[in-house]
Amino acid sequence: MLLQKFYMRALHTTRMVYASGSGAGLEKSALSALRKKTGYTFANCKKALELHNNDVSEAEKWLHAQAQSLGWTKATKMADRATAQGLVGVLVRGNLGAMVELNCETDFVARNDVFKRFVDHVARICLQYTEAIEFDGDLWKLGYESEALRNLPTDKGRNLGDHLALLIGAVGENATIKRAICFKAKHDINLCGYAHPAPTNVGTTDDTTQVGKYGTIMAFRSDIKYPDYEFQKSICQQIVGLKPKKIGEYDKDKPVENKDDETCLIHQEYLLDADRTVGEILKEHETTVVDYQRYECGEATKGNLDEILRSREQSSN
Repeated sequence: MLLQKFYMRALHTTRMVYASGSGAGLEKSALSALRKKTGYTFANCKKALELHNNDVSEAEKWLHAQAQSLGWTKATKMADRATAQGLVGVLVRGNLGAMVELNCETDFVARNDVFKRFVDHVARICLQYTEAIEFDGDLWKLGYESEALRNLPTDKGRNLGDHLALLIGAVGENATIKRAICFKAKHDINLCGYAHPAPTNVGTTDDTTQVGKYGTIMAFRSDIKYPDYEFQKSICQQIVGLKPKKIGEYDKDKPVENKDDETCLIHQEYLLDADRTVGEILKEHETTVVDYQRYECGEATKGNLDEILRSREQSSN
């Protein structure tokens, strides 16, 4: 009888411990899933789950609603704070290309995965609208300024400005969508994109948003059936590194005496072989650059001079 009582007590205790452990495991799993999905803090995710009986879907909805409200409040309060840091995102998919610049207050946030995902989101929204464009000719290109980007519709009646408010609520500092440039190519025009610094050991960047402090999208023609991606990338690196002002034309643009001052792409020293010019390398690879766009994070553009001056004033104080 004594042995039976001990057995029953042990069984009851074991079941209770098991149930308690299982519940804790489920709660921990839900918390981990919610944090990974939303990027919000441990405390906020825990509170959301507590309010919604560990229902991840309902907790996520609540978090987004809270972040939207808090984000707009924070966005309004932080609107005058300078955003001197940030990232350039470059996305090329087939004959479509989008390059965007987003800014934030600190480099710490710029390196945050939540911020990087938002750069990718903005680039893909731009690409979505570019895909729908119909045009005559071989190449279409359009630039967007900040206000136009914020007003681009996304889903459920929201726009990119609403998503930006969510980001501000999540990272806790001011952020801006500064600008974008979109390309659409037809016929024999190809596109290549590059962001610096670039990740290593990447086989292809097609349909992948590259992020860095610098970026470029290049439109080109090639008589080679299967153009060499590494060569295309090297020309994009040239544009990023040596900052040419134009492609140049042989019958109109002559090389300058000091090679370091050369601003025509075709006359610049090729970065990978200083004994040759970019023009010579392009001819060797039967390639012609048709157009390009270069972005440098934080560079002065029309419409952001006040922002730069404000940033300098804050730095000097």
